[in-house]
Amino acid sequence: EVHGLVRRSSRFNRQRLKKIHSDYYDHADNFTMHYGDMTDSSSLASLTKAIKPDEIYNLAAQSHVGVSFEVPEYTAQCDGVGVLRLLETIRAEVPQCRMYQASTSELFGNSTQVPQNEATPFMPRSPYAAAKLYAYWIGRNYREAYNLFVCNGILFNHESPRRAETFVTRKITHQLCKIKFGLAEVLHLGNLEARRDWGFAPDYVESMWMMLQQDEAADYVIATGETHSVREFLEETARLLDYKIRWSGVGIEEIGVDEGTGKTLVAIDPRHYRPTEVDQLIGDASKAERELGWRRRVSFKELVRIMVDAELENLRRSPEKAREI
Repeated sequence: EVHGLVRRSSRFNRQRLKKIHSDYYDHADNFTMHYGDMTDSSSLASLTKAIKPDEIYNLAAQSHVGVSFEVPEYTAQCDGVGVLRLLETIRAEVPQCRMYQASTSELFGNSTQVPQNEATPFMPRSPYAAAKLYAYWIGRNYREAYNLFVCNGILFNHESPRRAETFVTRKITHQLCKIKFGLAEVLHLGNLEARRDWGFAPDYVESMWMMLQQDEAADYVIATGETHSVREFLEETARLLDYKIRWSGVGIEEIGVDEGTGKTLVAIDPRHYRPTEVDQLIGDASKAERELGWRRRVSFKELVRIMVDAELENLRRSPEKAREI
């Protein structure tokens, strides 16, 4: 029996839940969505009291690192203090409930330790990471002070076709596929040299569930142990679409040209640079592998292919809708 928290919006914005909801439509009692917000203690308390959950997976956040520089106060309220509100609600209403807190590799910032594991010092480099750091420590504090079962999953970047188009991996696959269909002209990006440890989201979600099935609560890094640059992700996407990119220029003047047509496919837009950048993240998931029995199944190239194939299928099915995005 699954209950989900959704924020009120003037536009219906649950497209990514549409298939899940339709699959369970004949079993509506097993999947229910409720209005609520991490900045509203009353909604969290009333829902928790009514539902009395056995497990809570807190994936709620203002989750865009770049946007967190624009809305730092909201990010802190939602991603940091919101977790405190949820923990207080659990302590008061369902202390036996097990909670998964979605932590982040952004906590490590520009750490000099490579790869990063559970013992690596945190060096957050954005309002998002700072808010998540508070959430991490308040979760550990409630685990130790009140004996609540709280696990922090320090997940490195996990991607899938469900990613929103504002995140760099989905932006790359979505825009290059639209260019392939003649629905767009140029892909604009920021720092091409930023390196991330990218994995497949379904593999990582399995680890969340595994954490809450253990006898004792603990914190785990979930990662692939590989790092790839934004440029590498872009070039692999281009390869799958039969583009070969030739680079020229330096810095914000750099462009990527399709060798076959001579058309510019990629340009740098300084608006996509962040005030402080995290240069490289790569995780060590050996603790999760040892204690949870977790393994990643999908490789980097397989991940890119899955995302590209999903984009192409969506465009073939509804090119007019894609033109509007």
